[in-house]
Amino acid sequence: MALQSMTGFARATGAHPGNAFAWELKSVNGKGLEARLRLPPGLERIEQPAKQAFQKRFSRGQFYAALNLTRQGAEAAPIVNETLLNEVAALAKRLEKEFGLAPAHADGLLALRGVLEFADPLATEEEAAAFDTAIMAALDEALAGLEKARLEEGAALGRLLLGHVDEIEALTLKAQADPSREPQTIRTKLAEQVRLVMDAMPTLDESRLNMEAAFLATKADIREEIDRLKTHVASARSLLGTGGPVGRKLDFLSQEFIRESNTLCSKSNAAAITAIGLELKAVVDRFREQVQNLE
Repeated sequence: MALQSMTGFARATGAHPGNAFAWELKSVNGKGLEARLRLPPGLERIEQPAKQAFQKRFSRGQFYAALNLTRQGAEAAPIVNETLLNEVAALAKRLEKEFGLAPAHADGLLALRGVLEFADPLATEEEAAAFDTAIMAALDEALAGLEKARLEEGAALGRLLLGHVDEIEALTLKAQADPSREPQTIRTKLAEQVRLVMDAMPTLDESRLNMEAAFLATKADIREEIDRLKTHVASARSLLGTGGPVGRKLDFLSQEFIRESNTLCSKSNAAAITAIGLELKAVVDRFREQVQNLE
């Protein structure tokens, strides 16, 4: 499966005798899948089928869909539910009298769900069904275009992320090969530090000081961090190669990269390793920022 970005735009048009319409779709980053539709009056019936169409194609992202309709025939006729209107008007009057609320206005009452509806101008159920089929066909075309746009951007993101992974691996290997990590270098440095302390405070127990120095050297060892970074690099490459909706997994992996790079800096006992750790943190930040755009 290919990688897919969560951002994209698409448009599709269609026509049905007496009507012309156009879908405009936009998607942005989201933790889950949410589709928000703006439909012309009288077409609320297609809202659920349209949302289901999004769910069949995508797994993550916030989607905004607008259907623009131009009727060349009869317009949708407004219908007032007078029974419901009378009931809410009476309730508004009672609340005004008992609690001193501001009087209700006609525009506010008509905006209540179920008070004002629009009759479909299509003469028969067959015509309405054919009209809905044409609209949904145009939506499917727009969704295909949106999916294509997200896939194209996903491919570009994949190349960018692989580049970041290569940088992370190169810095990990650089830390592994740094001369400051060679046993002889560590022994020489510790011996010099112990000598300086003993010169300044000759009453200290040299054997105890050597033990403490050895303990600190063990705590400063970064072999485990390097091994875990290598494992995470392999996992990142595998996920990017597998494709599909792997954004959440890569986001979790980026947090693991951050944890290891922070530990690398905190355990460093050499300026060179600290510099590598700081550069590693910068690359990981760029990696995580781009991962947020993946489905």
